[in-house]
Amino acid sequence: MLKSHLYLFFVGILLTVSPFFAAAEPLLFDLGGDGWTLINKNGSGQWTIDKPELITVTNEKYDKLPLFNAKGAEYNRGMKLHQIQAQECPTAYAVNPDSIIVREQPEKNSLQYELAKDYQIEPKWGCIGRLPESRISGQQSVYIDYVYGKMRIDSLVRTQSGKLILKKGVSHVTTPVQPELGDGETRLANIWIKARIEKLTPELIFPILETQYPEPPPQSPTTAEKLIPQTIAKLNAGETVNILAWGDSVTDAGYLPNPQTERWQEQFAARLRTAFPKADIVLKTEAWGGRTSDSYRNEPPGSPKNYKEKVLDLKPDLIVSEFVNDSGLHGDALNKRYSKILEEFKEIGAEWIILTPHYVRLEWMGLQSEQGIDDDPRHYTKSLREFAAKNNVALADAAKRYGRLWRQGIPYSTLMMNNINHPNPDGMKLFADALMELFETK
Repeated sequence: MLKSHLYLFFVGILLTVSPFFAAAEPLLFDLGGDGWTLINKNGSGQWTIDKPELITVTNEKYDKLPLFNAKGAEYNRGMKLHQIQAQECPTAYAVNPDSIIVREQPEKNSLQYELAKDYQIEPKWGCIGRLPESRISGQQSVYIDYVYGKMRIDSLVRTQSGKLILKKGVSHVTTPVQPELGDGETRLANIWIKARIEKLTPELIFPILETQYPEPPPQSPTTAEKLIPQTIAKLNAGETVNILAWGDSVTDAGYLPNPQTERWQEQFAARLRTAFPKADIVLKTEAWGGRTSDSYRNEPPGSPKNYKEKVLDLKPDLIVSEFVNDSGLHGDALNKRYSKILEEFKEIGAEWIILTPHYVRLEWMGLQSEQGIDDDPRHYTKSLREFAAKNNVALADAAKRYGRLWRQGIPYSTLMMNNINHPNPDGMKLFADALMELFETK
């Protein structure tokens, strides 16, 4: 029996109008009854999708277990199992909680500790910690067995000769990437194989509806010319332009492999230097992980993060702010805080570009799927757009670009290195793209 009809539409004629749409005939797929077979209903061809890779870990040594913190953040309630570790956080739903065994020694016949008596786990994130009355002391080592799964992205591809083939991606615990295309190949759909799933479901099949973000037509004058005219004048005149990137951990981004080239502000500055080769662009960064814009404003004089000393006293020509940690702010509260910031920036002669935030964990945004999510549901993003429009502040709308990744076959969460909210270099590029959109000319 076949079920879960998947309609993947690719209108080839649109290629003559826009380069952003995939060139292919309309395709209709079924998922086979086993949930792992993709069947082309419009012609011959079916493909068996490999199940997620499962890894069995035995006798992994932990020097000591912390106490389980039931009141802490889900992803930080105990020890993070080593092999499901993303950047600073474990990967959600990677470990099978029923597979976890904790022993005193590596031998199978050694003392095996009891769940809910000696230790507790957070099943979604796989954190583990000892309990107050545990037989596990605070200084002893333990040995842990567990089974976890990796994610993968496979691609349905049309070859240069017109044949449909399945290309298998490389498994990764947190950030799988789609397989590379060969010469003349066209990606038609991506299949997201999440860790430990029992079968594929329609929301894991991502048709390629766009090959890239549909950039708006260049404007004259540009948004930058209208809203940050002093900066543009200096750039055009070949003068020194001081830019301050101000934000939270996504702006600090010390977690990246090469932050000095991969952070959004570094990518932005590099592209500005190409666009304005005569200008001397000086970039500085002031960022504080896990904090909000108000965290700076509440720090006392002399603090390493005092707002006046670390932001205003620099008197940059242009400030670009990114605060995903401000996402709880909206409406009148946002208008009040950001109006004050705008007033302070004007007093030091600085112009301002606000970045809208990237997408973060699905449940944190109130989303049910990583498809059909063009519109950011967060009140913060809506309020940012309204504030910028009302106050003639430049807005680089990165959220719009994140919201369309699904159309390009990319589950946005696979760009998060910590499985929560820390974008990888490709995710950082979306911020730089949004910023450069402001400078596009005819």
